[in-house]
Amino acid sequence: MKKEEKLSKIIQLLKKEYGEHNHRGRGDPVDTLVETILSQNTTDKNSSRAFSNLKKAFPSWESILKADPRKIQKAIHSGGLPGIKARRIKHVLREIKRRRGRLSIDFLRDIPAEDAMDFLRSIKGIGPKTASVLLIFRFNKPLMPLDTHNLRVAKRLGIIPPKMSSEKAHELMNKLVPDKEKKSLHINFIIHGRNICTARNPRHEECILKNLCDYYGNLG
Repeated sequence: MKKEEKLSKIIQLLKKEYGEHNHRGRGDPVDTLVETILSQNTTDKNSSRAFSNLKKAFPSWESILKADPRKIQKAIHSGGLPGIKARRIKHVLREIKRRRGRLSIDFLRDIPAEDAMDFLRSIKGIGPKTASVLLIFRFNKPLMPLDTHNLRVAKRLGIIPPKMSSEKAHELMNKLVPDKEKKSLHINFIIHGRNICTARNPRHEECILKNLCDYYGNLG
């Protein structure tokens, strides 16, 4: 079976099981960007608490540019890696202000997805997942982010080679997945990865994809 044919079957099975998703974020895109940075290497619960604490501690994103990094670290401590993330957030905000003259990335709405991705990726601290999450959920750009669940599920299914880097995997999946399917597949891979295709002890007997799965096929 060709990879494209296999992927098409996977997409349809997951949509039948978990539905289609057209969620689009609201509010300041800079909020979404900072939230996504805070979500790296932690749970949604912890990153949400860190973001809430950060917003309470600082009246505006501008105020973070002048803030003592230790105060930023204290605010986001619950999200893990506070030192790294505090420096990353401050650097990203500083670069946006330097390049655009103000702390706004609304202009990304009006440029092609590739150009928007290039702008974000040119800022140290913004990787392909962070950029893709922002662009697909805030600006409805046709990009597919790959979080840990997406990568695990796609590699087990055999869509992505097992040892492929995250960056190369983003490139491959964005070529393979039709634009109209990217948002739903991203979300459905997360749902499936959290509930069925877990990192430890995946629930093979309950998996609707097991007959398409390289990992399951190699078990016996």
